[in-house]
Amino acid sequence: MSTTIVIPERFDFSFHKSFTDQYNKLLEDNAGATITLDFSRVMYLDSAALGMIVLLQKRAKANHRDVEIANASGTALEILEIANFDKMVKIR
Repeated sequence: MSTTIVIPERFDFSFHKSFTDQYNKLLEDNAGATITLDFSRVMYLDSAALGMIVLLQKRAKANHRDVEIANASGTALEILEIANFDKMVKIR
């Protein structure tokens, strides 16, 4: 099973349920695997999205798992860097 969550172009609270359902399933099914958030499509993210990533990171850490963000670019990458998310999760 894949450990990647593909994030939509607009990452905001409207994606909360889907995001939470996906990472809960990954936390249950893939012991030890890193959870990758694929940001290749993301053009917009807001504070709710940042909060969802923080919550995922806390849940993953409690389950001895890592979280990484892949393919972030443009404004999305700038927001992640300004918010110092590179100190919390690996950004590649």
